[in-house]
Order: sequence, then C-alpha cells, then structure tokens
Amino acid sequence: MEEERFPNQYYMQEVHDYMRTAGEEFIFKTKYQNMGLSAQRKGAAAPELQLPYPDTVEVISLPEWDKVTLFNANILSLINSRKSTRYYKPISISIEELSYLLWCTQGVHEVIHGVATRRTVPSAGARHALETILLINRVEGIAPGLYRYLSLEHQLGVLKKDSSTVNKIVSASLDQDFIRDSAVTFIWAAVIYRMSWRYQERGYRYIFLDAGHVAQNLYLSAESINCGVCVIGAFDDDEINNVLDLDGQKQFVIYMAAVGKKQPSR
Repeated sequence: MEEERFPNQYYMQEVHDYMRTAGEEFIFKTKYQNMGLSAQRKGAAAPELQLPYPDTVEVISLPEWDKVTLFNANILSLINSRKSTRYYKPISISIEELSYLLWCTQGVHEVIHGVATRRTVPSAGARHALETILLINRVEGIAPGLYRYLSLEHQLGVLKKDSSTVNKIVSASLDQDFIRDSAVTFIWAAVIYRMSWRYQERGYRYIFLDAGHVAQNLYLSAESINCGVCVIGAFDDDEINNVLDLDGQKQFVIYMAAVGKKQPSR
C-alpha cells in the first residue's frame, strides 16, 4: 500500500517533468548543469557587433549627445520622480534630445578587439545583443517612420519613412494607443546569437536582464529632459516581428517604450 501511495523518486521525477509548465521548463533547461560547450568555446568566430545595413540605406548623423540642455541632473531626484507616463503633449522632441536618449541607452564607449563593446548600460559578458529600432512620430528634423540606431557610428539608418507605420505598431501592441501620441517609441530587438555564442541557451535569460538595464536608463535619462516614458511588454510577438521584418527566432522584439513630453494625467 505504501509503495502505491508514494511512488519511487524516478517515477515522481517523470511525473514532474511531464507536468512542468513552460516557464518551469525554461528555468530548468537554462540551468548551468544543462549547458554544453558554447560556440565560443568550440572556436566559432564572434558574431558581428551590429547588424549590417546596405550601402544604399539613407543614414542620418546625430548631433553630439552632450549638446542637450538638461532639465534635471540630480540622480537621486530622477530616481525618486521616475514613473510610467502614458500621456504626452502633441509636440516634438529635438534631435539633440533623441541623440541623448540613444546615447544613454546604447551609447558605445569602446570597441574591444572587434568582438565586444563597452556601453552606457551593463550587459552579460559585454555581448550587447540588442538592436534599437525607433518608431518616430515627432522629432524635429526627422520624418515620421521607422529607423534603426547604428550605435557604433551614433547614426540613424532609415528603414521606412511612412507616417502610417504607427497604426501597425499600435495594432501589434494590443491597441495601446498612447504609442500614437508618443514623440518616439523605442523598440528593442534581440539578436540572440550575439548572446548565445557565449552563453548558449542561458543567454535567453540574460537578454531579458539586459533589456531591463536599457529601459531603466531610458526612464532616468528621459526624466532628466522632462520627458515621460512607459515601457511596453504586451504585444503580439508574431505581428510586431512581422511589421519590423524580423524572423522571430534569430531576431525578435523583446521590449518597447514610448517617450514624449509629459502631459498632465487626465
């Protein structure tokens, strides 16, 4: 009777494995003891530090990031006043302010032997596997549309000048309409091999941590120029990846954030 009520440990493990949720499975399979040799340890060449772009892509040079006038530079004050903001004034931010926000979230201090970068945010193993895509609605001197931040050059690559793109992004983001009111929405896409080259499947854990580091820098830097931010984790993965021409496996959206000049809450 006792054996029937309390099956042996191997049977219990099989039952637990069968009943494991997707989240539990993710944690289990990304434990260090379940890792093998990484591509790096196998001698594979390091992936590119930045996704390539054709010579035909229009490139916009950004002004020096330190030319912006700060509304507040007190770090303790910024931390205390930071909060998510979904209401924005229907006005533009300057290109200097955009340059500053991009530098604060993905600015490159140093390229290390062509295989890693040191930036304004921390990243596991200095892999920095995020690419920043911008949905621009209201930035002085820049047409509405989709752009990619070229962090190594501190420039913008034009993806699509089309003011109607915002409708597709709003739809893919489960109709969160404040995106339409933002001056710019940051969209962070993971290039997962840049991380898994060193950390294998555990790199999927680290990429989410990296996104959090970047988002907090955006909150604080935006607060310093009197802008509000609201991060966005709710979106239809397949739809947003399709809008941005990402394959959803090797490259995929991981986090978003709307930014604009603060409007008093309604």
